[in-house]
Amino acid sequence: MTTIGIIGAGHIGSQIARAAIANGYDVVISNSRGPETLSELVVDLGATARAASSAEAGAAGDFVVVTVPLKAYTDVPVEPLAGKVVIDTNNYYPERDGEFPELENESTTTAELLQAHLPTSKVVKGFNHIGSADITADGLPVGTPDRRALALASDDEGAKALLIGLYDEFGFDAVDVGPLREGWRVQRDTPAYVVRQNADELRTNLAAAKRYRDM
Repeated sequence: MTTIGIIGAGHIGSQIARAAIANGYDVVISNSRGPETLSELVVDLGATARAASSAEAGAAGDFVVVTVPLKAYTDVPVEPLAGKVVIDTNNYYPERDGEFPELENESTTTAELLQAHLPTSKVVKGFNHIGSADITADGLPVGTPDRRALALASDDEGAKALLIGLYDEFGFDAVDVGPLREGWRVQRDTPAYVVRQNADELRTNLAAAKRYRDM
């Protein structure tokens, strides 16, 4: 049985956990406050979920989802995630995270920051431009007309393939944006951000995205 380690048990993390369990995965989930604070969530998730520390969730996962506020990305444990695919759901909100000069001047992206923090992991951007409730509400069988599509970006082809498969299992088509540096195309305030769109519509919105400095 494949285990997904989830670091971050907020809206996105808990919904990914629900979708994962519904599709036959085991889940080890963590937050910054300790596993004892997740007892109610784990009961709700069922027997194939357990709570742990972030390091334990990272170590237990065959692959890992990092879904923490961006300001906390350097708290993500490095060694337990070595060699693993890491799905990064983070978005940058200066009012929450404080200002990151390298994001303000758009010289990098949130996923590239996480990749630099996890140099031996294979980071792939995903699940960052969908509302949390929609992760479990909007999935449809493959081939369904107008199926919702989600974007991904990574410098690693194997990481892309894993997330494309996971998207499909969860009920979504996938659109490959390209390398991590192109992940800005689905960041906040872009046309593709948190709207329901099929694959063709997503490609159109990706092409229409503008840098903040050009808005």
